[in-house]
Amino acid sequence: MSQRVADYSYDLPPELIASRPLPHRDASRMLVLDRSTGGIAHRSFRDFPSHLLPGDLVVLNNSKVIKARLIAPDKNIEIFLLHPVGPRTWKCLTKPGRKMRRGTSVEVAGTEARVVDVLPGGERIVAFASEPDLDRFGRMPVPPYFRRDSDAADDERYQTVYAEVPGSVAAPTAGLHFTESVLAGIPHAFLTLHVGAGTFLPVKADRVEDHVMHEEHFEILPETASRLNAARRLVAIGTTATRVLESRPPGPFTPGSGHTDIFIHPPYRFRRTGALLTNFHLPCSTLLMLVCAFAGHDLVLRAYAEAIKENYRFYSYGDCMLVV
Repeated sequence: MSQRVADYSYDLPPELIASRPLPHRDASRMLVLDRSTGGIAHRSFRDFPSHLLPGDLVVLNNSKVIKARLIAPDKNIEIFLLHPVGPRTWKCLTKPGRKMRRGTSVEVAGTEARVVDVLPGGERIVAFASEPDLDRFGRMPVPPYFRRDSDAADDERYQTVYAEVPGSVAAPTAGLHFTESVLAGIPHAFLTLHVGAGTFLPVKADRVEDHVMHEEHFEILPETASRLNAARRLVAIGTTATRVLESRPPGPFTPGSGHTDIFIHPPYRFRRTGALLTNFHLPCSTLLMLVCAFAGHDLVLRAYAEAIKENYRFYSYGDCMLVV
C-alpha cells in the first residue's frame, strides 16, 4: 500500500497521448487485466461483450458535456463555466483573472456577464443578464493536454452516444468507446454524475490522504436502482460511474440525487463494483489512484508499463483497460 503521491507516477512518451479520436469509436484496443491471476491480455474493445458474465449489468454515466468555454473576443477573456449556483448565475474560472475583478462586465455568448463575487480559491461567481447561448458561442472543454482548441469534430466525439443530461465540463471518457450497436447487445443501465473541472486538477499534496477531493452532483433514477439491485455483478464504465456506486450506503440501492466527494485510493475496499472499464489516466491523478485501489498498485503500474511497451494510446481519446 502506497500513500505517497509520487508512487503513482510513470513516464509516458508524449507521442502516446491521443489528441484525436480514432475514426470509429469501437476500434480502440482494450488491455484486459485479471486481478485474481495478474494476467494481462491484449484485446479490442469490440471484444468487450464477450467478457460479460450471466447476470452482469453494465453501468454507464449519461451526463452530457456542455460547451463550457466562453470567449469574450473584444477583451480576450475566457470564462469557463463550472456549475450553476442560481438562476443565470454560475461558478466559473476566468482567464486572465486580473481582468475579472468584482463588478467587471463583459459581453460574451450573446449576453452580458458580470462578476458578482471572487471566491477564496480564485473562482468567480458570474451573473448573466440572460441565458448564455452555449450551443452557438460555447466551445467544448477538451483537456489541456490536447494542446489545441476544440473543433467541430470534438462536438460529436468528445461526447458519448448516450449522453442525455447536460452538466459535465469533461467527458466520462470510458464511455466514448461505445456505439449504439454495442449498447443494444448488452444489459445496461444509466446513472448520472456531472464531471467537474476538478478532474483536471493535479494532486498537489505529497501524501495521498492530504488531498481534498472535489464534489460532483449525481442522480440515480428509480428504474436504475431497481436494475442495480437485481444484478449479480456491476460492471462500471469509468471512474465516474464507480464513484457513484461506491458512494451509496450499504444495503439496497435507492433512487435519489445528491453530491459526492468520495476519494477512492488504496487501501479502499470496494463494496459495489465488480469489474471496471476505464481509460489510461494521467500520472499521480486521483483517477489512477482509484484504479490502483481496485486492482492493486503494483499490478496496475505493471499493466501501464505493458501498455506503453505495446504503444497503446493514452488519456481521453485513447485506448481502454478492462479490469476483472
